[in-house]
Amino acid sequence: MQPIIKVEKASDRPRRRRPVHGARIGIIVLDTGFQRLPGDVANALTWRFPVQYHVVTGVRPQDVIEGAPEKILPAFYDAIDRLTELGVDGIATSCGFLAMVHPQLRAYSGLPIASSSLMQIPLVLQTLPADKTVGVIVSDRKAITDNHFINVGAPVGLPLGELAFDGPIRANMRNNASQVSYAAQERDALETVERMLAETPSIGALVSECANLPPYSQAIERTLGVPVYDVVSLVEWLHAGLMPRGFHPETC
Repeated sequence: MQPIIKVEKASDRPRRRRPVHGARIGIIVLDTGFQRLPGDVANALTWRFPVQYHVVTGVRPQDVIEGAPEKILPAFYDAIDRLTELGVDGIATSCGFLAMVHPQLRAYSGLPIASSSLMQIPLVLQTLPADKTVGVIVSDRKAITDNHFINVGAPVGLPLGELAFDGPIRANMRNNASQVSYAAQERDALETVERMLAETPSIGALVSECANLPPYSQAIERTLGVPVYDVVSLVEWLHAGLMPRGFHPETC
């Protein structure tokens, strides 16, 4: 006779205190002033589900990209604590360069944490034909290191495409432009990817490091014909596991 295995039901588990309900994902946002268009990680209209934001006041993009990790970690630990106390079930961040501190954030967080869109690289690579590779769109080529990839389990040496320093995307971010042109930034993103594909024809898919690029992912795929993965696809993947779709026999 087979032993009876008791399966824990959700109703049997201790309930967490939740001051806020309905937002399963918390997103840690850097302290910026530039306009975030729909599709950007920090525009609430981007999401097909509710999210809970927390701004790490005083931590700017340059502090993450160019600064020392030990200086920014306390602010992120505090953000994790605050989002956890609010009742979210998973946490994401809003800058791909936070891959540099992913091991520390993962060790600290008691919840699943998606720190960087670069986390998708190993999975995307496995979807491609053997003669294809992943190209990575970055906002600052000089600042990205092998450790950014190693820390999230991604291989090093992948082809990189850098947004132009004086192009509208980086200039608007750097200058905290309160109003930006979607068309100009779309051209900037497309030109970056066109250069990448010309330099490395073996690129079979793209991963955007920069969390401000998702507004242009659809245009890139439609114009240049390569799959594009970004912080939005990462957060949607995380949410899909935390809140799986329901399928019932009567609807099939």
